[in-house]
Amino acid sequence: MPAQVPVGPSTIDALFAGGIGLLTEEGHRSGIFKNRIAAHAKVLADGIAGDEHVDRRVHGGPEKAVHHFAAENYVLLAAAFPQIADSLVPGSLGENVSTHGMDERSVHIGDVYRAGSVTLQVSQPRSPCWKINHRFSVDGMSFHVANEHITGWYYRVLEGGVIRPGDSMVLLDRTTDRFSIDAFWTVQSAHSPQVEDMEALIAVDGLANDWKKRLTQRVSWIRERRSAA
Repeated sequence: MPAQVPVGPSTIDALFAGGIGLLTEEGHRSGIFKNRIAAHAKVLADGIAGDEHVDRRVHGGPEKAVHHFAAENYVLLAAAFPQIADSLVPGSLGENVSTHGMDERSVHIGDVYRAGSVTLQVSQPRSPCWKINHRFSVDGMSFHVANEHITGWYYRVLEGGVIRPGDSMVLLDRTTDRFSIDAFWTVQSAHSPQVEDMEALIAVDGLANDWKKRLTQRVSWIRERRSAA
């Protein structure tokens, strides 16, 4: 087990799982509708037991096993979309874990956390999609989430076990001081990204292989264009 890294405590406020429902605009089924877990949750390699996903090509699986979203982000979203402020409550964006005190600027790619008897590693940010707009019947909400870098993040499960509301999220190991979730998006979404920045991001231990592949392909494309210019 890595040596514990000193960090301010953060406590799990709520856990969510399950929740297949229909998006109102066109009737598509979605797993964004989660139910609060009152007691404990068993965490397996693919995520919280009982959690549901409609399209497993883009949701769930070992590299997106557990989704964490900062409760503070709902305050920001309510300010941007006051017409639906009452609906913007923890769990409503489909997250599994809700906390105060952890956000996209303090959480880094590759971070390893212990909660209850579970060990989790940050693998990648969430990539917001159109379903967020349809979940709340508001145009532009997914773009706002992406543009403001308030996407939340995914964990892979290094050690399964049980977590409960009230458990502390303890940072055990940090593989990079440079690439927080916010910094990831700054590099990835840059119109003219620096190849050196992208290569440094690719090299981060713990970044999901799918993102490593996508970023590597983009670096190759940029280099080819520059060579041909």
